[in-house]
Amino acid sequence: MPRGYAGKFADIDLTTGRITETKFSDEVLRQYVGGRALAAKILWDRLGEKWEKVDPLGPENILLVLTGPMTCYYPGARVCVTGKSPQSNGIIASTVATEVAMELKTAGYDGLIISGKAKSPVYILVTDNKVEIKDAKHIWGKNGQQTLRAVTKETREELQKRLKKRGLQKEPAVLYIGPAGDNKSRIAAVMVKWAHGCGYGGYGGVMGSKNLKAIAVKGSGPMPDVADWSKVRELIDRVYEFCFANDGMRRWGTGAAGYSVGAETSSEPVRNWQEEWHDERSYGVDKFERKVWAKRYWGDQGCPTTCEKLSVVREGPLKGAITDNPDYETQAYAGTNLGIFQPEGDVYVNAAIENAGLCGIQGGNILGFAGELYQRKILTKKDIGFDLKWGDPKAFAALAEKIGRREGIGDILAEGTYRAALKISKMKGVDVTKYAVQAKGVAIGAHGTRSGMDYVTPIAYTCSVQSGDHTSPAAWTPEGPRGELSWGFTDTAVICLFNAMPVPESVQFEFYKAVTGWELTPEKWYGEIALRMVAMQRAALLIGGPDAKWKPADDENPPRFYEPLPSGPKKGQTTDKAKVAELKRKYYEAVGWDEKGIPRSSTLKKLGLESVDKALEKVRK
Repeated sequence: MPRGYAGKFADIDLTTGRITETKFSDEVLRQYVGGRALAAKILWDRLGEKWEKVDPLGPENILLVLTGPMTCYYPGARVCVTGKSPQSNGIIASTVATEVAMELKTAGYDGLIISGKAKSPVYILVTDNKVEIKDAKHIWGKNGQQTLRAVTKETREELQKRLKKRGLQKEPAVLYIGPAGDNKSRIAAVMVKWAHGCGYGGYGGVMGSKNLKAIAVKGSGPMPDVADWSKVRELIDRVYEFCFANDGMRRWGTGAAGYSVGAETSSEPVRNWQEEWHDERSYGVDKFERKVWAKRYWGDQGCPTTCEKLSVVREGPLKGAITDNPDYETQAYAGTNLGIFQPEGDVYVNAAIENAGLCGIQGGNILGFAGELYQRKILTKKDIGFDLKWGDPKAFAALAEKIGRREGIGDILAEGTYRAALKISKMKGVDVTKYAVQAKGVAIGAHGTRSGMDYVTPIAYTCSVQSGDHTSPAAWTPEGPRGELSWGFTDTAVICLFNAMPVPESVQFEFYKAVTGWELTPEKWYGEIALRMVAMQRAALLIGGPDAKWKPADDENPPRFYEPLPSGPKKGQTTDKAKVAELKRKYYEAVGWDEKGIPRSSTLKKLGLESVDKALEKVRK
């Protein structure tokens, strides 16, 4: 076993209650590393032959909670949560900052492989080399904060009894779901703390489909050994220097962009992307800092950036709402996208989304979609139960709660923007898919392509194997623009993107070698490991099923991105369709796919993916 790995994964069958250990050979770990790439391997090996028939919200699906070899050595702590996505029916890797990563490794595990469905609600407790399945009937149905309190209190008290002699220094770390997960919403997040979440993919719904309310982890062993401790310590210091120099991120986090992305780059969603420009100075980060911040620096274990902040509404009609930063994505999706331009309103809606256990991006996107349908009188007060006017935080928060409970119109909206658009079109007899800002079942990240001034390219979402994921945009070449092959390394090594962005890639690869003892070159990553990862994810996306399948022709931007911008300095500008077609051809060729966007047989065989090649024969016909 190479250094940096605990050496085993807990394999948990919730149907039978059977718990075993799974190990992977050095060869497999060299080829797939961990996190996102290893997840694609595990999912394909176990489900690939029947992928089209596997219901993401059925017991056959597999939920993975994985670390990587660099996790918790490289500053910051994250886990990668994935499986067959209920949103895209492909494989979407979603990572989140949490001490669960450290606790897993010190408990002796590199990750959890969870299959089946429990007969009644349960949670999983992981301690040193031990996994237990606990009753959670008394916790099922509780909202986010209630769930976190209940699981933390129960596991802490139990472990304190077990550890009378040495005591419990810190409570277990917890992954959990809210009502949206309980109710198998396709846009439910896997939550941590009060306000963090793995949102892309809909894996909160997967947990709910398995009757799995939470995962609590507490380890007391040492971290796995590394190949060169002196080099690791030296590289930690270097990473810290790069991160400390990133003063803007450390002070404000991505929340600094809530004003600037709209006002300066004209690429922020406003009222369900009807506009992408605003000059609302009430939404500047200084206003958030002064009005709602309660804690300026909030970081997860070992994080030098501490970009998160704690926000609280202290007075007025929205008093009592608590959330994190909010970061840029949730400032946009729970703020400007809903016509809300006051920090207090954004915090209030964010808190409602998180308590319901919804993804901030997917949840904010569906709220904006509903808001536009109400604006256009397609959805009415009778459909929703109350007025849903732009800029009304209480109304949008109330709708988020209805979505979490699948109550009334919330039952349809809980399916996510793509599926909700199809159902509402049929229900109302009018095509509303043109108002759905999504790509292959996944809501678009809060970065528009029309102005050409944001970091995303015109094909960022069209060709991404993670669909609308703004942290996995399609782009090619190690030199830039940076895209999913580059950022896919952070998902695979399972390290924080924001702690990696200011650090040269050469330093990251050097860090990998210092931990594992294995050489990793750009040629090895870009020409082999990353291509293998995206080829498997692309195959899963194209095969899809059972309720939605995607063709290469679906590699498109949402219709709204081809409408001219109606306001701002870039008024009249739109995404160039000819440029999209040109960039798609270049991207397909660069990653070894044919002119239709299907991975070539020669590419797959070169990467050792013969089973994937065989599975794609149907798609090629």
